[in-house]
Parts: sequence; structure tokens; C-alpha cells
Amino acid sequence: MSRADVPEFAVVGHPNEGKSSVLSTLAEDDSVRVSPVPGETTECRAFPVVIDGREVIRFVDTPGFQNPRRVLQWMRRYRGPDERMLEDFIVTHAGDPDFHDDCELLTPLRDGSGVIFVVDGSRPVRNVDRAEMEILRLTGRPRMAIINCKEEDTSWLEQWRSEFRKHFNAIRIFNSCRATYAERIELLESLKAIDQELQQVLEQVITAFRKDWAARNERTAAIIVSLLADALSYRKSVALRREVDEERIRQRLHDEYVRFVARLEERAHGQIRSLFRHNIFDCRLPSQSILHENLASARTWQFLGLSPKQLVLAGAVGGAVLGAGVDVAAAGISFGVFSAIGGMLGAAGTALRGRELLSGARLLGMRLDREELRVGPVVNIQLLYVLLDRALLFYRHIINWAHGRRDFDRCELPGGQAGARHGFTTTWDRQARQVCERFLRAMQEEMAGERAQAMADLQDLVMKVLGEISRDRARTGPGE
Repeated sequence: MSRADVPEFAVVGHPNEGKSSVLSTLAEDDSVRVSPVPGETTECRAFPVVIDGREVIRFVDTPGFQNPRRVLQWMRRYRGPDERMLEDFIVTHAGDPDFHDDCELLTPLRDGSGVIFVVDGSRPVRNVDRAEMEILRLTGRPRMAIINCKEEDTSWLEQWRSEFRKHFNAIRIFNSCRATYAERIELLESLKAIDQELQQVLEQVITAFRKDWAARNERTAAIIVSLLADALSYRKSVALRREVDEERIRQRLHDEYVRFVARLEERAHGQIRSLFRHNIFDCRLPSQSILHENLASARTWQFLGLSPKQLVLAGAVGGAVLGAGVDVAAAGISFGVFSAIGGMLGAAGTALRGRELLSGARLLGMRLDREELRVGPVVNIQLLYVLLDRALLFYRHIINWAHGRRDFDRCELPGGQAGARHGFTTTWDRQARQVCERFLRAMQEEMAGERAQAMADLQDLVMKVLGEISRDRARTGPGE
């Protein structure tokens, strides 16, 4: 239907009604200028969607109509061949500043673009809207109308629907600032219905979108598992001299570790943002987000990871890998070094360990070996669950921050019970937790074969969870 057999759609609408936001979200391109000022867009600009180096679909940002009533009047008087109408209009009015924007808007339609007409559903239909709709109908191009409607303001929705049925092949309600991945796919599915000739090519586009999303999830899972492997297998040793304050060194090593993990998370977050094409604008977390908390803060350990009851059960079942409770450090110094005795002793040690971590001062096991203070690897599985929750919450935030969204100051957390845990891992079954336990054990033991298999198993688990998050509208929110 357009150049090089790439489906192309011209996005048409008034300023401040969601045209640019819809385009930005559909194209996953946050470089689209979103402005409430009329006249900001005076030239058409194409935004291609490229997957695996191949352009699969193209959206075109257009100026608003400049003189819709006069354009419609000209079209109604036109007596030439229908297929020549747009070309003749553009030729007739070329160079006339009064029709510059109209000519610019109609040029991609002349060249074969379909039409996506965007309106703000929070206002009534006006006569100028009816003129524009009639112009688009007379072009004969495949057309979809999008009502960019806020959930709380639907009073004019039926009026728009009634008017659109007279002029468009398909109608869609689409909140461009809250659209999830699933809703973008549904909109593309709806585009297939506006013209039979589009069905096959758009089916290929949708298939490419889904494969690309799955590939991004796979890469995201690898990023998260790499973060966890680096964080949990951390090791460091420091020589001790008699005159050195040992407790001070322990605290310094603890603080170094927290900063180390913070750098790992920052790098992973940047990679995930880039994967989902948030490159220019900051996908800002709301001020109350749990992800603003330091890894060692009390709130982090209160709201993320497993519940105390789940930790006790995990310790009872898992024994050594979860951290059981006797001190084996040289010189009788207790600083979070636990060996497994198993059973209920493991459960007791796990519960104790959780309380220690809440203090923010004991994230790592430390032990004296002659005159060296050795740090790591991590022995408490709650740290694994907390880091997983932090990564999964960030992923959910990123994929549900529409590219056309700019209201950083009004993002809100999704509702939930006060005091409830905010993460995902607390809902996992025993089989999923066993994958996590094997992963932690592999990070501790440094056996290459077991490490590779454990990382692969955890990556499969994380990929499954990412897929569930992508599809789960009930839990999506713009700013966890």
C-alpha cells in the first residue's frame, strides 16, 4: 500500500488531542515532539519501526488541517477522476500558503498511506471535526478512528462513536499515555480490518512485533540473571593488622558492597531501558516508589522478597543454601557467617538472618581466615528475592510507560493493600523457589558446569515471569 511494500499510516489530528502521543507510542519512539501548541508540526515526518534491521511498518506525523471547510468545498466541486483528486488538489494549491498544511497532510495519502485519525474523546464533536472526517472519507484511503480517551472522562464517547461509524472502517478507544504492549498489538490487529488488502502484510507486522518482544524479554532475563550472578558471587578479602579497627573495616566492606550492587542495578536498568527504546525522556519513577529505597534500607526488606513465614519454611526445607544459624568464624566473631545444620535449625537461622538484614548493616557473610577478612559469597537467599523483585518491578514500569507519555509529575502507583508486599517472588510456587535455591548454591560453590545450568534455569524462570507481566493488565501500572 506504500513505498517498498511497507505499510504506512498517516496519523492525523488536532494539537493537544493525542495525535503525537499515539504516534510516539505506536512507533516506540520518544523523539516524537508532543506539544499543545497549534502549528508546531508543519511538515510530514516519517517514523519507521525497524525490527532486526528491517523496516516493518511506518507511521507519519502530519500537520493539522489548515482550512478543512475550504478543502471539503473544493473536493465536493471536483469533477475529475476519483483517483486523481488528491493529486489535483495538491497541484492546484501548491505554493499557496493558505493551504500549505492541507497539501502537506494529504501528500502521504496521495502516495498510498492509510489513515489513523485521532481525537480527544473528552470533548463534543464539532462541525470542523465533521468536515475533516468527510475529507478523509472522500480520499478513499483505509481509515481507522482512534478516540484518545481518558478512563475518567467518557461523557462524549457515544457521540464520537456514532459520528465515526459514518466515516471510518474501524473505531478504537486507545489511551496513548497508558497503552500497554498488549493494547498496542490489539490496535494493530484492528488495523487489519480496515482493508482486506492489508490483512496479510499487517499479520506479518504483528508476528514481527511479537517475536521482537519475546527477544527483548529474553535479553532482559539475561541482563537480570547476570546482575544476580555478579551480586551473589561477590568476593573480596582484606588483610588485617592488629592496630586496625576491625569493626570499622567490616562496615566499610559492607558499604562497598551496597555501592557495588547499586552500580550493577543502574547498569542493568540502563540496558533494559534501551531494549525497550526509552532513549530520550526519563521514564521517571514516582517519588513513593519502593525502587528509590537503598538496597539495605528497612523498607526494601519489609516490602520485597519473601515474607518472614515463607523464609522460615524455605530455611526448614532448604538447609545450607538458605543460611542456618551457627557461627563458624575464627576467633568466635559472629558477623553473619552461617553453616547449615538443616531442618528447624535452618529455619531459625533464616528468620534471624532476615532480621539482621533489616538493620542494613549485614548484607554479606564475613569471616576471619588467619589475618585476612574475607567477604562473600552471599549466603542469604532473601537478597536474591529482593534483587529479583527490584528488577521485575523496574521492568514492569518500563514496559508500561508509553513512549508518548510526558506527565512525569502525575505518575501514580497502582493500588494495593497497605503494608502488602510489593514484589512478585512472594507469589512463586515451591518449584520456582527451588530454581532460586539452586542458583544461589551454584553462585556460592563456583563450579562452572553447575553455574551455567543454574543460570540457564533461572533465566527460563525469569523469562516466563516477564511474559506474564507483559500480558497481565490487572497488575500493570505507570510507575511502580
